[in-house]
Amino acid sequence: MAYYSYVATDVNGSTVRGKEYADDYLALTEKLREKNLFCTQYTEIAEKQADAKYKFKTKDLAFICRQLSSMLTAGISLVRSLHILYSQEENKKAKAALLEIYEDVQKGRSFSEAIQARPGVFPLLFVSMVAAGEASGNLDVIMTRVADYYLNQNKTNNQIKSALTYPIVLLFLLVGVFFGLFIFIMPMFRELAGEDLPPLSAAMFAISDFLIPYWWTIILGVAVIVVIIHFLRKNDGFAMWFDMVKCKIPKAGPLLLIIYTGRFARTMANLYASGLQMVDCIEKSADTLNNRYIAKLFHENVVEDVKHGEALSSAITKIGVFPGVFTSIIMVGEESGALDEILQKSADYYEDESATAIAKLVGLMEPIMIIFLGVMIGMILAGIFPILYGGMANVGK
Repeated sequence: MAYYSYVATDVNGSTVRGKEYADDYLALTEKLREKNLFCTQYTEIAEKQADAKYKFKTKDLAFICRQLSSMLTAGISLVRSLHILYSQEENKKAKAALLEIYEDVQKGRSFSEAIQARPGVFPLLFVSMVAAGEASGNLDVIMTRVADYYLNQNKTNNQIKSALTYPIVLLFLLVGVFFGLFIFIMPMFRELAGEDLPPLSAAMFAISDFLIPYWWTIILGVAVIVVIIHFLRKNDGFAMWFDMVKCKIPKAGPLLLIIYTGRFARTMANLYASGLQMVDCIEKSADTLNNRYIAKLFHENVVEDVKHGEALSSAITKIGVFPGVFTSIIMVGEESGALDEILQKSADYYEDESATAIAKLVGLMEPIMIIFLGVMIGMILAGIFPILYGGMANVGK
């Protein structure tokens, strides 16, 4: 689909200028004719698919789903709802993406087909939920559930960002104190230092002598390590190993699993209540965890066991990832025939537990940084005091 700039005349002979998406010139003229416009000049412009390749954030998705749900519930057609959405959108790239989807739906494609044709713009979960809503005829209800889901996701993301603020400030303080002491403070004591220095003082002066001319090598080394880790994370093997290690870290691992449990329960509850097949629900829920190790366990073990007729609770218990209480709750839901309701309630519980787990994870980081900061300052003071005492003794003589 190309993007055109056009000049047209209306029924009154007035000149109208604008921009429009169309497959080709004939499609453009047909669209303008439907608006009672006669195209006199057109130009294909460069702003086309590049603007439409926009990845919606969690906050954007929550807003879009809530708006669609409200408009569809009020009886507004899907085409009209999409038109209102893209008309009110202020972000240029998001507007272009919504406009393309609106154009496709207006031409007769389903909403799910329109968003599937643009991979990466919307998450797979959103695409699956839209498809389920269209199949069941309850798109407005599904949009409400998806909106609640993304609102909870956005809330969790904000909690993590807020909780990490203090540790990040401590980290910068730690780095600042380290460079400040060795580059600016230690050289001040060079004249007071004699030739016979304690080992700790000598080591500190050696570090200072290295950092003053070569401080940039430390920053460059850290930057190189960060870049290497970034590229390694894109490697499936390393990413799998890294995600596995995260789950097995003492103290932190169990807290992460609680967060994953809440996310899985909420996604599974929404998909299952939407009428998707059990296997599809499991696969899509596992993919939303953002942990390749756990996703692999689900795809290779849980999904296969469920395909062979095994109960979901039994299959999840085998992989030993989620808490035993959660699998017991699923078993109760399966036996009572109210799995969707049980999953919703367990999702509420584990999301509350996730907030506590996030606070505990951050709480594990803070004392470690404070200890590092205290040890570093203590070692520096232990190295400086002998120099001060030696200098004062020399002055007395």
